[in-house]
Amino acid sequence: MATFGTPAPGPHRRRRGRVFAGIAIAVVVLAAVAGTVTAISMARAGAGAARDAVPTSTVTPTPTPTPAPLTPEEQLLATTTDPAACAVSFAGDGITDAPQLQVQGALYAGLPIPARDGLVFAGWYATPADAAALSIPGRVNGSEPVSCIDQRVTLNAAWVSPEQNAAEDARIPILMYHQFTVKPEGESGWLRGNYAYIGDFDAHMNHIATGGFYLPTWDELSAFIDGRLFLPNHSVIVTDDDADQSWFDLAVPVVDKYRVLATSFMITAYRQDPAPSTYVLRRSHTHGMHQAGDNGKGRMVNWTADQIAADLETSAGILGVKEVIAYPYGHYNDTAKQGVAQAGFEMARTIEPGYVTIGTDKLALPVQRVNYGMGLDALIGMIG
Repeated sequence: MATFGTPAPGPHRRRRGRVFAGIAIAVVVLAAVAGTVTAISMARAGAGAARDAVPTSTVTPTPTPTPAPLTPEEQLLATTTDPAACAVSFAGDGITDAPQLQVQGALYAGLPIPARDGLVFAGWYATPADAAALSIPGRVNGSEPVSCIDQRVTLNAAWVSPEQNAAEDARIPILMYHQFTVKPEGESGWLRGNYAYIGDFDAHMNHIATGGFYLPTWDELSAFIDGRLFLPNHSVIVTDDDADQSWFDLAVPVVDKYRVLATSFMITAYRQDPAPSTYVLRRSHTHGMHQAGDNGKGRMVNWTADQIAADLETSAGILGVKEVIAYPYGHYNDTAKQGVAQAGFEMARTIEPGYVTIGTDKLALPVQRVNYGMGLDALIGMIG
């Protein structure tokens, strides 16, 4: 007799059960494998990301160094591309002068003349030892060409007391030459005395060049007259009047040979030649006043101060400098001096014999005239 309830599974239902169980197991296995693969992939990805990550710390860059400021000498040299430029510095007690730009091979120009209470400036020197000794060979001024190392040079100051300056009792000769001749017997005619034999002139310049003489510039002579600058007794100034052709042809080569600073007083209405040598300064012998005036004397003592000043302005415009003139024929008076000063010139040279000393009238500088026949002994008698 049959029994009612859940029928017993047949063979086909048992097979489906086994299939379903197998599928479930496979799914579980696949899921497990997939999870493992995913975990491995994620781990590998994490490791790669860790390798590729940029460090969070930053490297501080090295700062660009600030250039050192240029020295005053370097600032001067930076203003020019001239390879001959030279920055000249000044050193010594009480010296505050700024460096100057000068040109190597040219004569020193416009060197300062400093002032200091209770002392007298005694010049610039190549070394501190020269300055301490007041060595004439070591003293540097506008009679010498600029010489530098690496475009730089330092000049050293010296000072003396007013008492030392007065005790030197310096008497500065200004030599006055005119024309020159190659004839030992000299020239004939009423101007014979004006013509110095060139052999004598050569001996003169050789003595000055080798005898340890100091060659003051005109601005130094002015400061010496004022008592502001010490000059040694062993000083001399060489000048020529008129700028005659014989000066150019005969005398200038001698000046060049011995490198002696000389001044050529030029009549600019007659000639306006450029300086024939580094060692020759051109200064005014007036423009058109080297002629006789109404009374037979030079125009310098016939014209008004305004006329004199106008003439000298013309001459200065040609020469490019105002500093000192030579009176034509040596003629001058108070009106002439007024005209010279009115034109802006500081000094004037006469033909009156004598020596320049402290306190000399700057508009009446005396001279030592050199005539024909004056050999070396005569010169030594004038200047030592």
